[in-house]
Amino acid sequence: MACSLTSGRKVPCKSAVGGIKNIFFADYGGLGAATIVAGEITAFSSNPDWYKFEVKGSSSLETAINSSRENGTTFYESTVTMSLTFQDKATQEQLKLITHARPHVLVEDYNGNYFLVGLEHGAEVTGGSITTGAAMGDLSGYSLTIVAQETAPPYFVVPAAFTTDVSPSQIDPTA
Repeated sequence: MACSLTSGRKVPCKSAVGGIKNIFFADYGGLGAATIVAGEITAFSSNPDWYKFEVKGSSSLETAINSSRENGTTFYESTVTMSLTFQDKATQEQLKLITHARPHVLVEDYNGNYFLVGLEHGAEVTGGSITTGAAMGDLSGYSLTIVAQETAPPYFVVPAAFTTDVSPSQIDPTA
């Protein structure tokens, strides 16, 4: 099998920013087949409900490339860290469901990109905490670590592939 390169890359302008704006969850297996064109998902054959969690601050997506010449393998491990401020019963119940499930996770960054984590195998909550904090300025809320291992890095997703399926149901923790 030839593993030929097809392109180089220029240095872009310094216009990108870091950070995650929203994290969406869908039940595992609910996407159906994904239509992938040039590394981007343009459609799903099923229309699952996507549940939107607004995040800010210390939430992130990082993908590690794991490659072994000795074993002839390459896989990608994506880690989503999610931090939610404020504690409430409804959020705690939803996080319990996410923790027990194996959802597909869609991450929206501040550059307008959407990335799908866990397309083939879903994602697993591997850790986290519920904390009240110790000092006045500490987090009182939730943190989760969500991990997916796939044969490809998270695919870019065009918004039209999912935006009509975002559930209007959202928890207002201050209500």
